[in-house]
Amino acid sequence: MKKIEAIIRPFKLDDVREALSEMGVRGMTLTEVKGYGRQKGHTEVYRGSEYKIDFLPKIKLEIIAKDSMVERIVSTIVKVGKTGEVGDGKIFISPIEDVIRIRTEESGEEAI
Repeated sequence: MKKIEAIIRPFKLDDVREALSEMGVRGMTLTEVKGYGRQKGHTEVYRGSEYKIDFLPKIKLEIIAKDSMVERIVSTIVKVGKTGEVGDGKIFISPIEDVIRIRTEESGEEAI
């Protein structure tokens, strides 16, 4: 099993979620996050004063998946979440030792 963490643009969330749902991803965790990288934020003007916004809003998706599904999930997120501009995000993949469903006490892939 693997944990896929994807940082994407907020306006791409619905498209990515729908595409993953169509391919059989049954669950994910979503967190609203802020960050910066090469995009480096931007400058805005409020009441005549200019100020810099360093941390930009992003969405972090976390998905636990069977090893056999990881490549398809990642390629779907890349395909649907990509705009071609700086700031599209990143995907991190980590091994997962075990998963336990609290309600039924199932473990392993059955608990996903």
